[in-house]
Amino acid sequence: MRVNINIIVIIILVLLTDYGFAGRDFYKILGVQRAATVNQVKKAYRGLAKQLHPDRNRDDPKAEERFRDLNAAYEVLSDPEKRKIYDAHGEEGLKDGVGRGGSDPFSSFFGDMFQFHTGGGNQEREIPRGGDVVVNLDVTLEELYNGNFVEIVRNKPVKKKAPGKRRCNCRHEMRTRSLGPGRFQMTQEEVCDECENVTLVPEEKLLELEIEPGMRDGQIYPFVAEGEPHIDGEPGDLRFRIHQLKHPRFQRRGDDLYTNLSITLVDALNGFSMDIEHLDGHKVRVTREKVTWPGAMLRKANEGMPNYENNNVKGSLFITFDVEFPKGLTLPPEDKEAVKRLLKQDSAQRVYNGL
Repeated sequence: MRVNINIIVIIILVLLTDYGFAGRDFYKILGVQRAATVNQVKKAYRGLAKQLHPDRNRDDPKAEERFRDLNAAYEVLSDPEKRKIYDAHGEEGLKDGVGRGGSDPFSSFFGDMFQFHTGGGNQEREIPRGGDVVVNLDVTLEELYNGNFVEIVRNKPVKKKAPGKRRCNCRHEMRTRSLGPGRFQMTQEEVCDECENVTLVPEEKLLELEIEPGMRDGQIYPFVAEGEPHIDGEPGDLRFRIHQLKHPRFQRRGDDLYTNLSITLVDALNGFSMDIEHLDGHKVRVTREKVTWPGAMLRKANEGMPNYENNNVKGSLFITFDVEFPKGLTLPPEDKEAVKRLLKQDSAQRVYNGL
């Protein structure tokens, strides 16, 4: 069979170009230069993670995919060893192939081009995946209001090369065998690949998790490929579930905050002005000029929690008043009459309302 040499050269050049940039362009995903430092990579990731988080883009069907691409890019470019392999061989080099003693992609391509397969050939198979790990992360209300960075040490089993070979990627395939003119037999056979032997070695890795202002109780923060490993596939994800701790002074309901404030009977009758300390330390001025009754509620707009999707928007702070009455005090008759005249109330106005 004659093959035009010019066509072969063109094919090789195309393959070389594609292979040099195989997979996703992690630098483009993060929006950084190839010479970017680790700190620049981290800074770019933090900004994009907040912008592209699926919880903020629920109407976008590709939001989860974009977020996974972003995490994958950060996973590689923040690791010097992985980044070196990626720069030399692209994303494919990070898999069990190029850069790790794997097979030549061009021999596979030309072998497929000029050979006939009688056994059914290789079919695209779903890559097996390790289990996801879900961990509760205790977070204070102050952290959810102000934001914070938390460093977590992850003791993770990692695949390492070991001597020898092993059977891997085993599956059942249908084989067709000719028995003569017009006759054939189909049988199911177990087919396995031969892979380099591996062992799982525990390694410590420092993960940096950003507690973003406005995050909610139960919200998931994922780290792609930091979960349980799979001996023949990809690791699962590590997912941190935000667990909001109980606060001694504030209660959160959505983006609103609730608190109670106890005042004296004198302040309840005469009015008052005071400051209460918020979650970030700033003072909230509370002023009442008219009579305050037990259970009265005051709303302070824009003093609640920041909205997760838009930190410029905040909920409200609701303050419920408790009135402390003096105990063990008996008023003289003239004071009792003065109170009646002042409040313009009479004992005859009492009403029994039952339950």
